[in-house]
Amino acid sequence: MRYRIETDLLGQRQVPAEAYYGIETLRGKENFEITKRGICRQMIKALAIVKKAAAKANVDAQNIDEKVGKAIMLACDEILNGRLHGQFVTDLIQGGAGTSINMNANEVIANRANELMGGKKGVYNFVHPNDHVNFGQSTNDVIQTAGKIAVIKQLKKLQVELKKLYNAYLEKAVEFSDVIKMGKTHLQEALPIRLGQEFNAYANALNRDMKRIDMAIDALLDVNMGATAIGTSLNANEKYRKKVIFYLNKFSGEEVRPAKDLIDATRDLDSFGFASSVLKLLATNLSKTASDLRLMASSTINGSSEIILPHVQPGSSIMPGKYNPVVPEMVNQVCFYVIGLDVTITKAIEAGQLELNVFEPIILMSLFEQITTLRRATRTFNNLAITGLKTNNNNYHIDNSIYLITALSPHLGHDIACKVVNEAISSEKTIKQVILDLKLLPEEIIDQVLDEKNLTKPGIALEDLLKEKRKGESEE
Repeated sequence: MRYRIETDLLGQRQVPAEAYYGIETLRGKENFEITKRGICRQMIKALAIVKKAAAKANVDAQNIDEKVGKAIMLACDEILNGRLHGQFVTDLIQGGAGTSINMNANEVIANRANELMGGKKGVYNFVHPNDHVNFGQSTNDVIQTAGKIAVIKQLKKLQVELKKLYNAYLEKAVEFSDVIKMGKTHLQEALPIRLGQEFNAYANALNRDMKRIDMAIDALLDVNMGATAIGTSLNANEKYRKKVIFYLNKFSGEEVRPAKDLIDATRDLDSFGFASSVLKLLATNLSKTASDLRLMASSTINGSSEIILPHVQPGSSIMPGKYNPVVPEMVNQVCFYVIGLDVTITKAIEAGQLELNVFEPIILMSLFEQITTLRRATRTFNNLAITGLKTNNNNYHIDNSIYLITALSPHLGHDIACKVVNEAISSEKTIKQVILDLKLLPEEIIDQVLDEKNLTKPGIALEDLLKEKRKGESEE
């Protein structure tokens, strides 16, 4: 391998001759081989957006030469088009609050810009990583701003998958609108409910999650670009600060805005914490739904179940013909992971000291993990579990349930209702038959109260039923 020699504060190092990154990136790469996973694509693009906006703002503010600014912007455009991503080699978990990531971007962009101006890699005679690409900036406003843009982009991709799942829930709510089953509390039979009502409830919970994500995106639009190191905007003049926000909006397609208090925005990362909390709630609801489906798909002693999940793979290495709810199981595990990452983010936000939170790398990495795994899990859940889900109609037998007495309890009184239940259990008769035997209510009233349509919607008072019955008799 051929090398070039570069020099920094600590001395000289050999950098691969063909590398677009430089000596500071190399040191960061060597120091922090932690996850051995590079920066995600959205973060790389967000860095390019930030550096492009800064270059254009610096040209407008006459802080850097126009030719230099154009070369930087062209290099950023190449990154936005997918080039040079392999040159971003630093680990996302690192000390220094993301300085290695920022310098990785500065060096790659500077070396490519030098090439575009006729120079060579590692010889920063036209464009310098710090003096030009990073002019008027600090790691502390660059990484946070780029991180927010990257998180927003990823959240919007997650929203696309959530909307598809939401629509799938609603389709199942319509499909199963006439399917009545026994609802359960404490994992025991309780009262009748429509399967469609359950799916409608899943949809409503998910809709709240999507609205909360919209709120999180709005909070992330407040950026500290122009704050430089600690929020006092040292080395970033007023014209640059105004222009950089304008160009961030233009190049990102988002409606970012300068934080009202740049010092507060630099030291306090609660908007990332809010986003993580919202994702935790989404994971909580998704996991609850996945668990519910696993329970409804579980087989009884005769092998039947309330619902049938699509068979996507054999379920056992020893039991032929067995299928397991593998997709909901996967969703549960992803949600456990997301909830755990929220704890990591919460601790990292709380542990920031004084004017800067140095733990931003682990916060961003955890957020990216939350969003990416939830997006993929949601897509898989929709495609391989919800879309092909079927009802097992033959397993719904509500007529024999002793808990139907609940609907008649207001008309009988609690104590008499308890006696009816005990008699039904001991005699192995239905609730209806016991009430008729004891001549407690007319059969037509029992049938009307226990009508499937009435059992799953607000009840009808006995007085109203009796009035209706008397009215019908008088008309006859």
